[in-house]
Amino acid sequence: MRGLLVGRMQPVHKGHLQVIERILNEVDEVIIGVGSAQTSHTTTDPFTAGERVMMITKALTENGVNPSRYYIIPVQDIECNSLWVAHLEMLTPPFAHVYSGNPLVQRLFQEKGYEVTEPPLFNRKTYSGTEVRRRMLSDGKWEELLPESVVNVIHEIDGISRIKQLDRKEESEV
Repeated sequence: MRGLLVGRMQPVHKGHLQVIERILNEVDEVIIGVGSAQTSHTTTDPFTAGERVMMITKALTENGVNPSRYYIIPVQDIECNSLWVAHLEMLTPPFAHVYSGNPLVQRLFQEKGYEVTEPPLFNRKTYSGTEVRRRMLSDGKWEELLPESVVNVIHEIDGISRIKQLDRKEESEV
């Protein structure tokens, strides 16, 4: 059986890896949909889809996940929720089960007849993209929340400088 997990992964953290590993205990393969793939260079979505694919690939490799057990597919948002499931079905290999903590995503897939499971969240107060980005902006200890390979990608792309620059407010002219 093949499952689908969709998330923004901004950035990929240890909680994501725990969810993926749990899903792989239930299915033969998992499709990881990199959500909102068209969005980047904002404080809430600082990384591009390509950077997120690189983070996921390196993190799964670092954790010994066999590459034949997953697919990583960027998924752009569309402006019509009723067509979103068909949009994903067009982009991905066939899947039988959906994993999502997002109530809208759950509902959309349930309405199309999919079995949907809300994956357990692992230490959600700590392992969340929001917390990672907050720590990045405040010079906190963000690295401990991410796999080492993801930390290396963020340094490679100068991600901390990017998110800090994006967070600066434009100064008005006097």
